[in-house]
Amino acid sequence: MGVRFESTGIKDEEKAKEILRKEGYSVYVWEDSPGTYYPTHTHPDREVRWVVKGEVTIGVEGREITLKEGDRIELDPNTPHWAKTDKGVRYVCGSK
Repeated sequence: MGVRFESTGIKDEEKAKEILRKEGYSVYVWEDSPGTYYPTHTHPDREVRWVVKGEVTIGVEGREITLKEGDRIELDPNTPHWAKTDKGVRYVCGSK
């Protein structure tokens, strides 16, 4: 299992979608309102979350990573994690 974090500086939604598609991901956009919390869960696929507005904190591998606009996180399949946003967040998601 693994997690990769990158501060890309890219906040443009269309550009993030274009990059993820070129990397072979199925792409969609998701938005969570302030106060949203997802308890620990996994996904069967490799997942990317690329923040284009707001911020989200993800708990994974015993640490908390706060993603702000332009940040990207990639999780290997079946990696346990949780997520919460106090301010609200919009992100481009990729699965493969």
